[in-house]
Amino acid sequence: MPGHGRRGPASERARDFKGTLKHLVIYLSHERVPVLIALTCAIASVVFNVIGPRILGSATTMLFQGLAAKVAGTGSIDFSGIGRVLATLLCLYITSAAFNFCQGWLMTGVTQRVCYRMRREIVEKIDRMPLSYFESNAVGDVLSRITNDVDTVGQSLNQCVTQLITSITQIVGVTVMMLSVSVALAGVTFLTIPVSLVLVVLVVRTSQRYFRQQQALLGRVDGIIEESFSGQNVIKVFNREQRAVTDFDGANTLLYDAGWRSQFLSGLMQPIMNLVANLAYVGVVAFGAFLAIGGAITVGDIQAFMQYVRNFTQPITQLTQVSNMLQMLSAAAERIFEFLDEAEETPDAETPARRARTEGAVRFEHVRFGYVPGKTIIHDFSCDIRPGQTVAIVGPTGAGKTTLMKLLMRFYDVDAGAILVDGVDVRDVARDDLRADFAMVLQDTWLFSGSVMENIRYGRADATDDEVRAAARAALADHFIRTLPGGYGFELNEDASNVSQGQRQLLTIARAFIADRPILILDEATSNVDTRTEERIQRAMDALMQGRTSFVIAHRLSTIRNADVILVLRDGDIVESGTHEELLAADGFYAELYNSQFNEA
Repeated sequence: MPGHGRRGPASERARDFKGTLKHLVIYLSHERVPVLIALTCAIASVVFNVIGPRILGSATTMLFQGLAAKVAGTGSIDFSGIGRVLATLLCLYITSAAFNFCQGWLMTGVTQRVCYRMRREIVEKIDRMPLSYFESNAVGDVLSRITNDVDTVGQSLNQCVTQLITSITQIVGVTVMMLSVSVALAGVTFLTIPVSLVLVVLVVRTSQRYFRQQQALLGRVDGIIEESFSGQNVIKVFNREQRAVTDFDGANTLLYDAGWRSQFLSGLMQPIMNLVANLAYVGVVAFGAFLAIGGAITVGDIQAFMQYVRNFTQPITQLTQVSNMLQMLSAAAERIFEFLDEAEETPDAETPARRARTEGAVRFEHVRFGYVPGKTIIHDFSCDIRPGQTVAIVGPTGAGKTTLMKLLMRFYDVDAGAILVDGVDVRDVARDDLRADFAMVLQDTWLFSGSVMENIRYGRADATDDEVRAAARAALADHFIRTLPGGYGFELNEDASNVSQGQRQLLTIARAFIADRPILILDEATSNVDTRTEERIQRAMDALMQGRTSFVIAHRLSTIRNADVILVLRDGDIVESGTHEELLAADGFYAELYNSQFNEA
């Protein structure tokens, strides 16, 4: 099937939760050194924090014993000893904060570089994607993957990695410290773990599908917004504003519902975990008081243990929050990897053919093609075009005219037969080398936001300012350009709507002039303009076609009278060919098309 070729750098990526996280780990492996340093800093920060309550507990015990001795008249409070303990505790917490700062700084850099690499891979992937993908997928959805999904991955990844490690480290460290203080009290605390795990698993399983829906629907909403902005003129002309709002409301409602469900379910974990933590806290306080009365532990141990209980339940709560972020991360990363895993254009030949100079001879040999398997558009197309000839291709809508040009430039590959340029099959030539021989002027002009000079120079990046002006004069565009504010420095807006349709077309012809390619394709280049502008554009195109092999696709048959040969297509096959006069004399399908346009006149 056309467009199905090699897989990208993200090939064979699993689409499930575990598979997605696995490939995120692969991305992080490129940053293994800063990640390891950041994780080491995070672990060190946690260790110092875990030791802190035990030291504070010893200070509390010293204070309690000093007060008891003072009351009993057997001693006094050792303020200097307590001061040394508190100074040690202060140093621990300052060191912990320093390590925490370092890990935050390192992980921010790591996640931003991961996002940078993802965006770069997506953009590079776009350049390798077949035209069929963009003809069947919404632009807004692709944009959402580059922006929303990558941003979600960056934000979630930054929090998840260190939070996951620090939470686990804190659980392990606090467990060790609790066992060192009192095995009995630790046992009371550990009773909350099974309850916590069961609740987390239930909530995660329920909410994960809604996170996936949320990211997918976000892409759909972005697509609708993009279409509404780009088609605003048509929407207003046909009074379809309310319909556009209704369509958006439908998708937005689904997004709201998925977002509400995912956030609500994930938000349940925090209060549930707090409830479990408070139950553990109450149990430890009650049982600890009983042990203290019996002299099994000291007051300082109870105070330290109460902090450890909080420190034990806190990372469990944080892990539930991490699970929420992991779900969002997985849903967003899944869409990114799904795009990176899309089939690319079939690869160029391992040893592509090279031509010293392109003459412009083109031959179609029994070409057969269909966009969808089983639905053939071009059945058996054969044609031989000599260098420098102007070939007009006419026929009713859907006859396959534009499809032939897409095949010629290898936007698609033929299903059967061959297309040769100067005797070499286009499939044996590298796409970049092949397309370097073509210049195009299309019905839908494409100009980017920038100066007129930059838009013309797009045809050849190394063109000088004088060459740009010469190309504009050849395209009969120089006069109107000089009337613009700033002349060649005039800034076109995003859709070039601050110049007329005819002026836009002349600029694209100037761009083709400066490209100076041996083969030219003109696809309905005058269909959107009035008769006087058409005449001016036609003169510019006639000058452009001089000395070049030119393919002209036109519905206005008056524009192709002087073509060297006219190919008449019907249902994907040539039904007639010849000059304008020969085809009229034959009184066939071409004559019928031609007369239908001029009978009224």
